[in-house]
Order: sequence, then C-alpha cells, then structure tokens
Amino acid sequence: MTKKHISVVTPCYNEEGNVANLAKVVAGIFAGLPQYTYEHVFIDNYSTDNTVKILRELAAADPNVKVILNARNFGHIRSPFYGMLTVKGDAVVSIVSDFQDPPEMITQFLQKWEEGYKIVIGVKKRSRENPLMFAVRKVFYNLLAKMSDSGESPVKNFTGFGLYDQKFMSVLRTLDDPYPYFRGMITELGFERCEIEYTQPQRAAGKTKNNFFTLYDMAMLGFTNHSKLPLRLAAFFGFFSAILSLMVAIAYFIYKLIYWDWFQVGQAPLVIGVFFFASVQLFFIGIIGEYIGAIHTQVRKRPLVIERERINFDKE
Repeated sequence: MTKKHISVVTPCYNEEGNVANLAKVVAGIFAGLPQYTYEHVFIDNYSTDNTVKILRELAAADPNVKVILNARNFGHIRSPFYGMLTVKGDAVVSIVSDFQDPPEMITQFLQKWEEGYKIVIGVKKRSRENPLMFAVRKVFYNLLAKMSDSGESPVKNFTGFGLYDQKFMSVLRTLDDPYPYFRGMITELGFERCEIEYTQPQRAAGKTKNNFFTLYDMAMLGFTNHSKLPLRLAAFFGFFSAILSLMVAIAYFIYKLIYWDWFQVGQAPLVIGVFFFASVQLFFIGIIGEYIGAIHTQVRKRPLVIERERINFDKE
C-alpha cells in the first residue's frame, strides 16, 4: 500500500535561530508516523543573516528537507502562498518557523484529515504574545467578520496555520491571484473544515518581522477582498453630510435675515467646518485609494515569486 505523502511548508526570513530546531522537531514528529512520507520545504524570502547557510546544511544532511530561495524579498503574503502552491503532497501543512505555530499539532491535523476533512486549521483561542497586540488583532477579526460581504465571514484568530488537502490546493492554483488573502479563501471556497483551538506560544528565538506596515497591509487586504462597506459608508456619509450642510446653510440664512443688524456668523464655524469636511474627504479618498491599489495589483499580473535556486528537489 502506497504511503500518503505530506508536504510541510515553512516560509522564513532571517530565522537563523529557529529553522534548524524546527526541522529537527518536524522530523521527530514524522518519525513517529511511519504511515506517511514527508518533505519539509523551506521557502526563504531573501534572508540577510545565516538562514540560507543553515538551510543548505540541513538539506545536505536530510533529503526530506528541501529549500526554495527567492530572488528577492517578495513580502509576507506572496512568498508563503507560492510555497504552498509549489508542493505536490497529498496534504500540505503550513507552519511558521518561529514556533508560534505548535508543530505537535501536525499529528492532530493528520487525524482530522484522515476523518475526511479537506481543511484542518488551528485557531488561536489565547496567546502568550503581547496582550495589546492580541487584543488589537481580535478587534480586527471581529470588525472584518461584521463587515464581510461574503456568505461566511473569515475565521477569527486564524493566521494560516493548518493542513490543506491537495483537492483544495488544486482549486487555489486555478485562481491566478497575484496578491492573495489566503486567510479569507478558507471560508470563501466552501470546503469542509475542522477548527482546532490552541494557545499561541511566544516566539522561540529572534525578533518578529511584523511591523505596523505589514500588519496594516494584511488588514487592508482583508477589507478590500471581503467588504465593500467602507466604500458604501463614504457614499452614505457624503449624502447625509450634504443634507446636513444644506440645512445648516438655510438656517443661518434665515437667522441672518431675521437678525440682520446684530447676528455675526464669525470665522470659527467656517474654519471648523472646512477642516472637518476636509479630513473626512481625505479619509475616504484613502479608503478609495486602497481599493484602487488592490485593483492595480490584480491587473498587473506580476508573478507571485521569482526563484533564485532550488535545493534537493532533484532528488524526488
């Protein structure tokens, strides 16, 4: 009987303190699962530390470890997605390199997959990261769920950690999305899934590569992919503010006619009104700009990733 093949995909960027330990842990997990064969594919996003050197050593010592080296840093969205599309295992496991996705959950994922689920994902119930950041993320997920236009809102507190059947991956390969919001595709495509809750541990080593701009990028990608509500709010607010402005103008005009000699409009209302409506306009212009930027990215049809080198793939 042919063993099922599992592809474990790990995106990494400047993770010299974690990749070797993660490869060792994953190898130990599959050593206890003889019913499967596996490959552990690291896709490196043009690291500038010793990560690539360590990955070469890992691949030389273990044929199950395979490496894709990107030609440059293609970002935190495109590179992981490309790595998942590249592998051909019966199931694909996506796991980050910093141990904030617990590797031991791979066994649980495989059990649920064998029960028939095409998607098995880990959902953060709690986190040992910065409490403020976890709270901010929770607010974002709740807001996105309320604003989503799709039939089913994206999974709350889901980061991409999970197992995906090759049938699901085959559908992803047909989408041809140059800047995909993978977290939203899980619910959008409608495959039967199982959600397993876990407590997210702290990063094992090194510093997080996320900053305000990467988190903002992910948040805006989620909104532009799953909700038109910001655009509709702009239209509604413009309509009602126009009515309010007209009513105020009429009221001032009538009041001035009645009390012509002593009523002075003054500069304060004018200044406040100008600054208020100018700030509102800039805010909604920015929202519209996000949608236009998303359209611009789609129509350019740039490739997800350009590879510089592959290691150990010739040994398949």
